[in-house]
Amino acid sequence: MSTRFTAPPRPRRSRVLLAAGLAATLAATIVGTGALMASAAPAVNLSQGKAITASSVESPDYTPASGANDGNLGTRWSSAFSDAQWLQVDLGANASLDHVVLNWESAYGKAFTIQTSTNGTTWTNAASVTNGTGGNQSITVSGSARYVKLNLTARATGYGYSLWEFQVFGDATATTTPPVTDPPPTTPAGCSTTNAALKKPATSSSVQTGSGLVAANAFDGDGGTRWASASTDAEWLQVDLGSSQSVCKVELDWEAAYGKSFTIQASDSATSGFATIGTVTNGTGGKQSVATSGNGRYIRIVGTTRGTGYGYSLWEVRVFTGSGSTPTPTPTPTPTTTPTPTPTPTPTPTPTPTPTGPAVPHGDPVNPDFGPNTFVFTPNTPAADIQNKVNDVFKRQESNQFGTERDQFLFEPGSYSVQANIGFYTSINGVGRNPDDVQINGGVWVDAQWFGGNATQNFWRSAENFAVTPSTGQARWAVAQAAPFRRIHVKGNISVDSSAYGWASGGYIADSKIDGELVSYTQQQWYTRDSTVGKWTGALWNQVFSGVQGAPATTFPKPASTTVNTTGAIREKPYLYKENGKWAVFVPSLRNGTTGTTWPNTVGTSLSLDTFFLAKPSDSAATINLALSQGLNVIFTPGVYHVDQTINVTRPNTVVLGMGMATIIPDNGVNGLQTADVDGIKIAGLLFDQGTTKSDTIVKIGSSVTHVDHSANPTTVQDVFIRVGGVVAGKAVNAIVINADDTIIDHIWSWRADHGAGAGWNDNVADYGLIVNGNDVNAYGLFVEHYEKYNVLWNGNNGRTIFFQNELPYDVPNIAAWTHDGIKGWAAYKVAAGVTQHEAWGLGSYSNFTADPTIRVDNGFEVPSVPGVKMHSLSTVSLGGMGSYAHVINGVGPAAEGTNTVPATVTNYGG
Repeated sequence: MSTRFTAPPRPRRSRVLLAAGLAATLAATIVGTGALMASAAPAVNLSQGKAITASSVESPDYTPASGANDGNLGTRWSSAFSDAQWLQVDLGANASLDHVVLNWESAYGKAFTIQTSTNGTTWTNAASVTNGTGGNQSITVSGSARYVKLNLTARATGYGYSLWEFQVFGDATATTTPPVTDPPPTTPAGCSTTNAALKKPATSSSVQTGSGLVAANAFDGDGGTRWASASTDAEWLQVDLGSSQSVCKVELDWEAAYGKSFTIQASDSATSGFATIGTVTNGTGGKQSVATSGNGRYIRIVGTTRGTGYGYSLWEVRVFTGSGSTPTPTPTPTPTTTPTPTPTPTPTPTPTPTPTGPAVPHGDPVNPDFGPNTFVFTPNTPAADIQNKVNDVFKRQESNQFGTERDQFLFEPGSYSVQANIGFYTSINGVGRNPDDVQINGGVWVDAQWFGGNATQNFWRSAENFAVTPSTGQARWAVAQAAPFRRIHVKGNISVDSSAYGWASGGYIADSKIDGELVSYTQQQWYTRDSTVGKWTGALWNQVFSGVQGAPATTFPKPASTTVNTTGAIREKPYLYKENGKWAVFVPSLRNGTTGTTWPNTVGTSLSLDTFFLAKPSDSAATINLALSQGLNVIFTPGVYHVDQTINVTRPNTVVLGMGMATIIPDNGVNGLQTADVDGIKIAGLLFDQGTTKSDTIVKIGSSVTHVDHSANPTTVQDVFIRVGGVVAGKAVNAIVINADDTIIDHIWSWRADHGAGAGWNDNVADYGLIVNGNDVNAYGLFVEHYEKYNVLWNGNNGRTIFFQNELPYDVPNIAAWTHDGIKGWAAYKVAAGVTQHEAWGLGSYSNFTADPTIRVDNGFEVPSVPGVKMHSLSTVSLGGMGSYAHVINGVGPAAEGTNTVPATVTNYGG
């Protein structure tokens, strides 16, 4: 899904004005609540870009204090969710003040004061507001001051405070008390212009608790990353230049939390013998250049007095050396030659190859090789190393929507302080037996800064099997499709909206516990299964719960919540874990009629890693099939796999598990994966990216000519994602076909691309997203979109679906090209004639016919009108008037049309 349309009125905390409108408003004279009109005397904005601090921030990465004085109306500061908060700016010198402009986001202050100070210690009340109404306020202040504080005492909403801009206007030339500054530094003759500290190893006395603001950030050459210390005076930051050098100058780029007094020291030892080579006694923050004189390999900035109540915080530190530098080059190790392995003989590809060849090696349970894109962390791994790796991967993957990189983080049992932002094709997993075996203190975070705050394209990422205690009290998982959140214990609140409260488009939670509140205001749809939540807030079009303790009651369509007390037959996804020094895969047992989480006493079977083949992207399909034929299970380690043979899974109870969004590309028109009609196969955690030669079926489960009872041990398909187009013009007839009876489908996204490369009506051709031929099939969490005929075609009897999300294809050229059997358009979800038993809850289909907005589809859903077919909580939506539905289901229900993007609904049909 990548919907673009004019949104309906948003919930609380939405952006209430466009940037252009805000700029125009600020240019005008504004009257503040309970304040006088701003002075007409000439005044300039004194605060923009100056050092700014706050009592708290909701998100250090996305809503920092500096978001309120950067001159950008698209960024903001937001505080923690409590009344007593403050925001303070250091103008750098005393100035004559005129007025303060507050440009509030919708979470505004009801009561607050403006305070001023010349020294940052003694404060004077300059203005008071007791009945604020938000919006844009201009508040008259007077006098001379260097520091201006917004002291907030009462919120108007249940959130914290949120400001787009905090602007202090006045006359900098009317300074009454000149600022005291250090003498201008001089640069010694012969001082190099090359930064000797760039990307060198760094350490520090501390790191701000729960943050990823590690020492290395201050030497990485990136002005957008920083180090921050604990909130005490005696803290230090150190860099290893690699050799003893003559240091002539150090440049420091302070964040708002600066050092008022500090020394620069040097030593040839990392731990002792430091001599002072530079001193600052009255620092004012900002950009500082300090002349130094002395030699050393290790350069340390040692704080003695902070300029704020926070710790020290540096964007960047640069070290320059003099002409007397005598660097000793680091020895280059002699490379060792790795013998080229003898390749395993590859059978000649045939439509149904018979694997032959030598025994395929199995995984080592003690020292497994999960490939170069898997990063295993232990409690002994330095926190800085973990944070740096997580940051490096996110920097590469944040906007890498159709890239080829794949990454997996594995955290062994223990506690960690890390802020993990999760981008595309990135999976973060704990590897304990239970989620609480791995404690992450800080955050696991998905937001949408890369896409302007719109989370409708936050696809292909996952989180699994750990506990997280958010440092701000609230985690964030603002995602769309193909972003599962499994076996997670959130020790606090979580939001599934972006921090900008733009649109988000669907997600999935299973076997998880949320201690606090789950906020879902701008999520168009969401499915939560077999979990526990403290409280759920928000519902737009289709919020569905099954087996969830703490779920809201069914109130569809207003609010659009649908709750099924228990899920039905379900087996949780297999997961990797480590215990007593050995790796294994745990396979949870089948269960029925339960609610809440399976842990801490999950029932199931443990499979040693020596029963698995650990596939690498360099392995051929023939080698993978050979491993399967020899009785091994398969783990696809992170990467992209081109296969010229179908992956054939024929042995009962085989586990095929992907790590880090491992991706299989069927080449030359072969099917991607198919199974025999046997008991208990588990397929999980794989992305299939269809090739340019048309395949018949990308994933096929079971035989089309048999009906065998597998109810005691069904096959499961979990977190399996299909992509036809987006990278290339993929082509297929069918995406997924389920032939085996009793199969459990637990979270799929079958997507014919609406954007990216090769997306076009005659380019990425594909007829059906999911065909179910088996009987007694249960489907939980179907996301199926944009196929050119039926997105879902259900031929089997006694099927059940809980939650379905769909968009019809965007690129239909006209209704004449999409009419069949006298019916205008193809229904999103079709239950075939002859089916006598079928039941479904929480189904939504949306139109966005960008090629021809006049297209009108007869029905969103088509089912046989028989007593055993029952449909609950159905909706169709015309996205901004881009096409329409005449009816919701079988000629019943109102039309979905017009630009207001209001769902047309049917609460119950049939039965």
